[in-house]
Amino acid sequence: MPDVSEHIAGLAKRSSEPVVVQTLRSATAATLAYMAARWLTDVAAPLLAPLTALLVVQVTLYATLTTGVRRVNAVVTGVLLATAFSAVVGLSWWSLGLLILAALSAGHLVRVSEFVPEVAISAMLVLGVTQVAETALDRVVETVIGAVVGLLFNLVFIPPVWVRSAGEDIEEQAHRMRQLLLRLSEEADEREPRAPGLSDKLEEARQLDQDVAQVDASLTQAEESLRFNPRAKEPLLTRIVLRTGLDTLEVCAVILRTLSRNLADLAIRRGDEPVFPPDVAPAVRELLSNLAGAVDSFATVITSQVSSTADEAEAFLEIELEAARISREHVANLLLARVQEHPKQWQWHGSMLAEVDRLLEELDTERRSTNLARELDRVSREERERNPRLHRFQRRLRRLRSRVSDRRARAAG
Repeated sequence: MPDVSEHIAGLAKRSSEPVVVQTLRSATAATLAYMAARWLTDVAAPLLAPLTALLVVQVTLYATLTTGVRRVNAVVTGVLLATAFSAVVGLSWWSLGLLILAALSAGHLVRVSEFVPEVAISAMLVLGVTQVAETALDRVVETVIGAVVGLLFNLVFIPPVWVRSAGEDIEEQAHRMRQLLLRLSEEADEREPRAPGLSDKLEEARQLDQDVAQVDASLTQAEESLRFNPRAKEPLLTRIVLRTGLDTLEVCAVILRTLSRNLADLAIRRGDEPVFPPDVAPAVRELLSNLAGAVDSFATVITSQVSSTADEAEAFLEIELEAARISREHVANLLLARVQEHPKQWQWHGSMLAEVDRLLEELDTERRSTNLARELDRVSREERERNPRLHRFQRRLRRLRSRVSDRRARAAG
């Protein structure tokens, strides 16, 4: 029984993933486009309509509105080229090669940007089914029907906001960093030399860079889903909070890689001795454990959408950071007291403490607030300069809302 419930829960979770949602939306839009083309045209099998709908319907409303025109342009260009070729020559290996060459060249001429390959794809598909539609007009009408259905589908059935999935990816990235710090703390507290173990942790730290790239792609999709989407609440603030938070985690990943490298080098130079003396190792383990908790709490802060939850998470982050600062001073004092025993290794000890300081500085709440305010000012200023009329309209709208609220308050009083 528990296995069944877990299986159902897993299916429910996967059903809300962007890939699953987009698959269902694309299939529905293509089917509607085919039905509309059958109703509006005399073509027996208007396959270009669902093809165009598949190309137009995107994961986000912003992507649909911004790339839909270029996609339609690419498909229409391919259709017209294929029509011209089918009127002169049939389908053969040399005509197909010439068609692909002409389609790719035309794609650059009509400025369809990243959709140049779709010009050739559309041309090949149409050249292969020239017997389906007898005139170029039929093919163009099918393309327009598919484009309109795709655009209307995303306008009527508004795509979801992918902030939650991006937040989960950010939290997962912070969890991986937390686990690495905990494993480093265990290696540092070992009584036996563990140079091979620390080398493995260095490879894990290098893997964090690739993980950050995947999270960045998820966040980019979330940022696009917030644009022009009426479901989004405070889209500008949400985008900036998540983006600045991921930037901080990316810097922390670089710091962790350097820290892992320092510990691995220190273990090699210690030879048959433990990485840290017996009286220092527990303090280092406590320091790295506190840093692990701080990284995890930082991710909770930036992904919390409810203010009360965010305040609670920020307070917990302050506690973790303060504990890490105290542990850092304790470790520094212990290492300073033993510097005479291993003077040549002090540079690696000092480098480790320097990386810890950088990590604490990146996770600092005051620094985060300053960066967030600076980024909000910058983005707001750029938007005002880019769309001055829209900014004036929004300002007038806010004034009108304020006046209405004041009148209601006076009437209630």
